[in-house]
Amino acid sequence: MQNGVNGHTSKTTTHDGGSLYLGFDLSTQQLKGLVVQSDLKLVHEAKVDFDADLGKYGIEKGVLTNPSEGEIYAPVAMWLEAVDLVLRRLQEDGLDFSRVKGVSGAGMQHGTVFWSKQAEELLRNLDGSRPLVEQLGQKAFSHPDSPNWQDASTQKQCDMFDACLGSPEELARITGSKAHHRFSGPQILRFRQKYPSHYQQTSRISLVSSFLISLFLGRIAPIDIGDVCGMNLRDIKKGMWNEDLLELTAGSREGVGGLRSKLGIIDEDGGGILGTVSPYFISRYGFPKDCKIVPGTGDNPSTILSLPLRPSDAIVSLGTSTTFLMSTPEYKPDPAYHFMNHPTTPGLYMFMLCYKNGGLAREQIRDALNALSPDPVPKKSWDLFNSTAEATPPLDQHIHGFTARGNMRLGLYFPRPEIVPNVPAGQWRYLYNSSTNTLTPASSPPTPSCSPATPTIIPADARTILESQFLSLRLRSAALVHPQPSHPVYALGGASKVLPAQPRRIYLVGGGSANATVARLCGEVLGGSDGVFRLDIGGNACGLGAAYKAVWGVERRRAGVAGGKGQGEESFEDLIAGRWDEARFVRKVAQGYREGVWERYGEAVRGFEGMEKLVEREVGRK
Repeated sequence: MQNGVNGHTSKTTTHDGGSLYLGFDLSTQQLKGLVVQSDLKLVHEAKVDFDADLGKYGIEKGVLTNPSEGEIYAPVAMWLEAVDLVLRRLQEDGLDFSRVKGVSGAGMQHGTVFWSKQAEELLRNLDGSRPLVEQLGQKAFSHPDSPNWQDASTQKQCDMFDACLGSPEELARITGSKAHHRFSGPQILRFRQKYPSHYQQTSRISLVSSFLISLFLGRIAPIDIGDVCGMNLRDIKKGMWNEDLLELTAGSREGVGGLRSKLGIIDEDGGGILGTVSPYFISRYGFPKDCKIVPGTGDNPSTILSLPLRPSDAIVSLGTSTTFLMSTPEYKPDPAYHFMNHPTTPGLYMFMLCYKNGGLAREQIRDALNALSPDPVPKKSWDLFNSTAEATPPLDQHIHGFTARGNMRLGLYFPRPEIVPNVPAGQWRYLYNSSTNTLTPASSPPTPSCSPATPTIIPADARTILESQFLSLRLRSAALVHPQPSHPVYALGGASKVLPAQPRRIYLVGGGSANATVARLCGEVLGGSDGVFRLDIGGNACGLGAAYKAVWGVERRRAGVAGGKGQGEESFEDLIAGRWDEARFVRKVAQGYREGVWERYGEAVRGFEGMEKLVEREVGRK
């Protein structure tokens, strides 16, 4: 198996006997284990694909569904089996576990795991001769399943959360986000209401990241300072649980103490050592007794740890979901997006936009176009999608010259219910006239004309789906970007030209980052004064962020800075920047800002916002 950033085989890169660090990425469809050296070089990787390897659980794309209630969830036992399987594959790949000095992990955000009253004892007394699923699968959990971030069953509970503090705006001000279906607070409230006996039998509630770390720690780990912000339960600025939201979730003032106990403490030091590895992993795989366990965090916070982000840099993750991430010292919460504590650095926040309909929406149009082709098209080929998107003029304006006035084609494409805007699955297409600020349906009626599973597709949709996703990112990130010094290509007479407010660099990660057409349109719509770059680590950004976090947590005390815990320790950014090899990890893939093109898309933003509001008004979920 080929591993490493540049395709080096692991067996030729780990013979020096130095320390190794293990990071996990537990996502919707797979579990990855990544091993790096102290210099951040990736030397081993293995993965478990849930559908391919653990299809016996009846999952599809990693999840089970109950469409009648909008539920999307995963069996926790499947994750337990995946942990042992990914470790065995790392072992087969030649990993010497005795050299692993630190472990951390990332888990999909917002998922909740409900531990039974026997859980702590079972974790403490694991038998290294037996797999995790045999010992924990039936007894360690008060409920066998974990809600997935795609779950849409909690609209009633979200309404209660939005009303609890007076308005969605106030909830966002306090917790960093308005209420969202996937957020853990509404999910726990629904769990208590639907399964009251299971709730009573629950000793602790973990997020997916703290669940994963609990296995390696041998006891239930605290929830992480960044991941906790995906719950709608914590007052971010005060650094404590919000009592009114706890009471809502618990069902009464008397129940708050029980819920607080179930949630446990919050770990405020993202690099603090929680303890050493569980004897189970020492016995079964040969981990050293002094292997340190570093707090896990959510998949999105972990992704921003995969490179040393500078101010105004943005990460666009093009996976199953589409996610936009920035690190910022500014706390400007709004119901349209998310603010979270930075996972490693006090005083910084993570700004995030997240959409359920990312890669799934792009793939749906790709597959529909391929099916319409008169010529045979290889399954899952992007060639026809890309050529169609590039042959379509920007905003499908069939006029001479991009700056000329004319109707702009806009659309929304949601195979699954979306939250921003809060609408059911469906398709909508409009024509927008920027001169008159009017929207006209491009197809009739302006509601879903077919089932989400079998959409009606026109060729222009290949470009419009990409423009739609990037216009939404541009609309909602506008308050956090700043004017940028221009790239030399825009300098006039040798003088620097200040470009409009936009990201400095845009880093693409995730499966869609390898698509040159997607990268080019991302730059045209969002800009990027320095350009659009691919973080050339495959789909490993999240897992590498976890591995880097383990490096920092263990080695920051050896860095020649003042000893002791807290302010005297080397920051995550400083440690990673000192070891980061940009030439090895980063490749420019698109120009970014294009004068005239970017401004024209700016005109479309107003129409796009109007279209979203119109659709939400007509068909939005109440």
